[in-house]
Parts: sequence; structure tokens; C-alpha cells
Amino acid sequence: MVEDEPVLAQQINTVLVTEGYAVDIADDGIAAEALGVSQPYDTIVLDMGLPGRDGMQVLKNWRAAGMRAPVLILSARDGWTERVDGLDAGADDYLTKPFHMPELSARLRAMIRRKSEQASPVFERDDVVFDSRINQVMVAGQGISLTAQELAVLSYLFHHAGRLVSRTELSQHIYHHDGERESNTIVVFINRLRNKLGDSLIDTVRGRGYMIKAPE
Repeated sequence: MVEDEPVLAQQINTVLVTEGYAVDIADDGIAAEALGVSQPYDTIVLDMGLPGRDGMQVLKNWRAAGMRAPVLILSARDGWTERVDGLDAGADDYLTKPFHMPELSARLRAMIRRKSEQASPVFERDDVVFDSRINQVMVAGQGISLTAQELAVLSYLFHHAGRLVSRTELSQHIYHHDGERESNTIVVFINRLRNKLGDSLIDTVRGRGYMIKAPE
């Protein structure tokens, strides 16, 4: 998340962390550009009016460098020409301030689904159902309580169902950039998920990673 207003940045961060996201925050354009090209983000929220380097230039530089993460522009600039310029520069969506947090969350979920080519916000495999809109997990119709980290691992695997995901990749996407990324703890989370959701949901390819099989 790139936002130079500290109060707004903290408000958004609090909501997104509660919803299971690992959030990195940059408050100027130069730091944002460096993070964007060096970290494998699932999605980025980008303010336009930034110190150091304007958000529009940051976006253009990201795309020129080959950065492919979906970007949602969050800006007080609400004219249609600004929206057109932002989308043409490589943004995937545009939301003007002031805004409602549920709308921001919904747009982020939709962008992440499109990136992973998943059409529905509700994921099903055998008798396990995961509703990414409310982070609800059910097994055979019964609600299951998961920790934030267990939810993050499950969500990432469901969003990439049918693809092998390594422990390193999982750790990159469930921990903050400046946090301690322990790929060995992924084994613990996988084991906990199997205990709660059943052994058949997550397959292990020894030495390579984990996968939830795509629905037939």
C-alpha cells in the first residue's frame, strides 16, 4: 500500500490485516517504486499525490520494468481524464477518495481473483468451502475456526488451485516484507490445516511444495 497520509494508511492497514492480508506500507514514491519491482505482490494500492515521485510516474516505471502485479489507484483526483490517464498508464482499477472500506476490499479481492484466473469468490474442493469475502471456512456444512496465518495459507493455495506452490513462495505472500519469513513454519500451518480440514485437501510434492487440486 502506497499512501503518504499516515492516519489513512493505518486505517486501511488495520482493516486489511484483519481480513488476512500481509501489508507493506510505503509513504513516498521512491520507496514505493523500489518495493514494487523487488517484491512479488499480489496487488498494490497506489496513491497519486506522493512525495519524492508522483504516483503516476511510479506506475509507469513499474510497468516499464515489467512489474505485472495488479494496481488499484486510490486518489482524490476524481476527474474522468485522471481516471483515463491512470488506466492507460497501467492501472487495473481506480477508486476515488473518500471511499468505503468494503468497496476497497471487494475491488482488491476481484483483482486478486482475476490475476489468478479464479472467477468466483467462493472456493470449493470436496466438502471444504472457503468464502474469501468473509474468510469463512466450512467442512461438510460446519464452520471451522482458523488463525489469520492458516487463512492466509489456505487462501493463497485456493487462489492458485491446480498449481504447485513452494514453501518459499507461500512465505513471501503471507509475511510482511520486513518481517521474519520462516519457510519452515509453513509446514506447521499445512499440518494444522490438514488436522482441521482433512488430509485430502492439500497435496504435498516432496521437496517441491504444496497444491490444492483444481476442481474437476
